[in-house]
Amino acid sequence: MSKQTILVTGGAGYIGSHAVKALQKVGYKVVILDSLVYGHQDIAETLDAELIIGDTNDRALLDRLFSDRQISAVMHFAAYAYVGESVTQPDKYYRNNVVGTLSLLEAMVAANVKAFVFSSTCASYGVPQQIPITEDHPQAPINPYGATKLMVERILQDFDIAYGLKSVIFRYFNAAGADPDGAIGEDHNPETHLIPLILQTALGKREAITVYGSDYPTADGTCIRDYIHVTDLSDAHVLGLEYLLNGNKSEIFNLGNGNGFSVKQVIDAAKNLTGKPINVVMGDRRAGDPPALVGSSEKARTILNWQPKYADLNLILQHAWKWHQKRHA
Repeated sequence: MSKQTILVTGGAGYIGSHAVKALQKVGYKVVILDSLVYGHQDIAETLDAELIIGDTNDRALLDRLFSDRQISAVMHFAAYAYVGESVTQPDKYYRNNVVGTLSLLEAMVAANVKAFVFSSTCASYGVPQQIPITEDHPQAPINPYGATKLMVERILQDFDIAYGLKSVIFRYFNAAGADPDGAIGEDHNPETHLIPLILQTALGKREAITVYGSDYPTADGTCIRDYIHVTDLSDAHVLGLEYLLNGNKSEIFNLGNGNGFSVKQVIDAAKNLTGKPINVVMGDRRAGDPPALVGSSEKARTILNWQPKYADLNLILQHAWKWHQKRHA
């Protein structure tokens, strides 16, 4: 079992905490850096990892962190990720997602840490020209959040050329579900993701779930999205890390299941699973919501030998329901 130490920024957040657990499962030691602006200290404390409360914009803290510990690689999840907020507060997003990442990368170069796994997004593609989306699809983000991720991708290409810093970039689709044992899961404030909103409605924490648009050119008129289990996502990050630690070149991968489900299909599946009434309110379309977003992950399957275990929507919902019942009891 490896005893290398991995720095996980944003490790107290939803995807970051699951990645920490996946790393520990295969023997890595983990140090979490999280500002706790959106992360949860109680979730971080359930993980057997050192938690440092701080910001990637704090260069002095980063330098101390790298000098005091033998860190082999960095997994970076410390981004703000609310699309709507990025439109109304772009400065907040550029400062954290771009400037903060640049500060982190500079500290890595100074400490001679050369492996970086980056949490990017399918939002960097913008409105898709074809489905499923492959990694060579043009990138034309339609909001500041997607633009910040694309900017970091370009910075990483330049840092590879200039400093030999190797990266694996994961562009993921809709992360969903929770750790199968129910210990950690999804808890955003404010909550904007479909599955938690549906399940909170089933639990009586919300009066209704709003469906934004029922007139899309899809089979039932609602948007179609590609839902990927957060544990499968985390496993891919470990494979990406080991790909880098084995001396391979920088690479970009989509992470999705390659099949899409409509908003209505997800609500119906949740009704069947929970046996609860879920009130639905029909709303207008939101600006910039594409009718369908489905990704091809063939590249990750081929190069990283990534094999999702929980691609079934009902299984994703089961694990999420277990977590939400516990979290909101």
